[in-house]
Amino acid sequence: MRIELYPNGIPGKSPEDDFMPYIDTFLLDAAKTPLGAVLVLPGGGYHHRAIHEGDPVARRFNDLGYHAFVLQYRVQPSVSPAPQLDVVRALKIIRANAEKWYIQPDKIAVCGFSAGGHLAACAGMVAGNYTVEQKDEADNFSGKADAMLLGYAVLDAKSRVYRPGSPYFDVDGTPIDPCSLVDDTTVPAYVWHTAADTVVNCSGSADFACKMWKHGRVCELHIFPEGPHGRGLGFGFPDIISWSNEAAVFLEHRCGFTRGACFR
Repeated sequence: MRIELYPNGIPGKSPEDDFMPYIDTFLLDAAKTPLGAVLVLPGGGYHHRAIHEGDPVARRFNDLGYHAFVLQYRVQPSVSPAPQLDVVRALKIIRANAEKWYIQPDKIAVCGFSAGGHLAACAGMVAGNYTVEQKDEADNFSGKADAMLLGYAVLDAKSRVYRPGSPYFDVDGTPIDPCSLVDDTTVPAYVWHTAADTVVNCSGSADFACKMWKHGRVCELHIFPEGPHGRGLGFGFPDIISWSNEAAVFLEHRCGFTRGACFR
């Protein structure tokens, strides 16, 4: 099932961009009690959305006992804060339908890769900075994630240089720098990266985890020794391929998510 985010007009629409952002749903139809959910945010540098970091990841979380969704958010030529508005709106829509879809409304994680990981951090840390109104039921729900799964994510935005208006920066031109935004209220995070990544340095993930621990927040960090950027589910790397199962356990045992018992 595909759900368009903005039936009543797209906020912050770029005149040269006719893309209509939407959610693809991957619901566990057999669920009879509320389960946790994962909203997947593919990477792509905010200029495309990597296919292998979308639907296959959602299906994997289905296999692990969670409802899942993939957000097709706005990228170039759209600029900040278009992607942030899209993820906030998506979370609101999922919560508005939680009862009907057998979802725990307070157990919705975001799972992002690379730039999608940066967007996931926005959803878990600064969602309250973005106002999204469509004059429907979803307006009444929170647009903040309850947990973050961050794969080779851009978590130290200050160390990178991007074009003006890039979603790595807020509308006022200041970097959205997840490492510096960690505080005593930051939601739990599962973070993974590879030491061999030459596109996004793993130091940002390590620094983010250290900040989380310093503030007493729940965080699990895995830095695998090999593997280039953009590994997605980790196929071809016996150690990296374990991350999704570890993340599912993290959500269940560290964050209180419920998952389908038959999938454990």
